[in-house]
Amino acid sequence: MGCVCNKQRPQIFEDPSLLSSQTRFTAKEIKKLNELFRKLGSTLVDDGFLNREEFKLGLFQDSKQQSVVADRLFDMFDSKHDGVIDFGEFIRSLSIFHPDTPQEDKAVFAFHLYDIWQTGYIEKEEVKEMILELLKESSLILSDDIIEAIIDKTFEEVDTERDGKIDMEEWKEFAARKPSLLRNMTIPYLKDLSTAFPSFEMRSER
Repeated sequence: MGCVCNKQRPQIFEDPSLLSSQTRFTAKEIKKLNELFRKLGSTLVDDGFLNREEFKLGLFQDSKQQSVVADRLFDMFDSKHDGVIDFGEFIRSLSIFHPDTPQEDKAVFAFHLYDIWQTGYIEKEEVKEMILELLKESSLILSDDIIEAIIDKTFEEVDTERDGKIDMEEWKEFAARKPSLLRNMTIPYLKDLSTAFPSFEMRSER
């Protein structure tokens, strides 16, 4: 049937030991993150799941925020593609942002994040869409000529096969050369959850 309404609450909180074996979190940290998840998941609809609006509310404090990045993140966290994020999906995806997660794993996640059209490649129009999104978030204004120049320079450096698109291997090589590219793939707070989790924030520092 696949309907969200058919989901049962026992599926929401998976065994912390199992999740710990699959992520960078200890069982104790997972229990603490469950508090955050339940808080976020009851913001608009108290059903034990995280919907798209609640996810955006956690990211931007605005459930109506139009954001390509937020929508792509939600779709990637929602690995079952059923329109909501359950606790297991939340923990497994959040683990990517842990400081101890290997850079290569972060690079793979980032590649899929930027592959907006999900073609297996990052193309120029996708890069442009991401740049425009970041400019909007930071309230910066750049001319179309400057944006096109940035895109051309990026592809000149990354697209080693010169086929007009960036594949996974090209992306991973580029990320290995420029670690700062993945800076927004790490949430320092996840290293120490001994204090109250301060916020659900995934955007890079500026």
